[in-house]
Amino acid sequence: MVAEHVELALFEQSLGNIEGLNRPFYDRVADAAEKTAGSLLFDVRVDGDPCVQRMAAIGYGVTGTAIIVMEKNGHLRAESINGDTALLVAKLAAWNASPLSEQATVDHCGTASKLLAKLRSSGHFGRL
Repeated sequence: MVAEHVELALFEQSLGNIEGLNRPFYDRVADAAEKTAGSLLFDVRVDGDPCVQRMAAIGYGVTGTAIIVMEKNGHLRAESINGDTALLVAKLAAWNASPLSEQATVDHCGTASKLLAKLRSSGHFGRL
């Protein structure tokens, strides 16, 4: 259990600002994925949410998935999630992996909103 807490601290530290500069959300999440040997599954805007503007997922194979949200104020929060959100994560990952022409015709916003709502109802990101 202690090792998991250390990994989480290192993961959150890798999401921090470098030299006081605010790097783009995608760059910060991609860097965190690389440093923690994960793969970026998706990075999407969350339209219409009063607290969150972006959400991304980093997958770690059988180990699990981390969801990162960027609040409206620019702060990042990360949570490890369980398998009950796997279908929604998979849908967003498939959308992210599709060609841009397909992304333009498929709406991901509903899936992103459902995922965020499911995460909140299961106790993740409860105090945004």
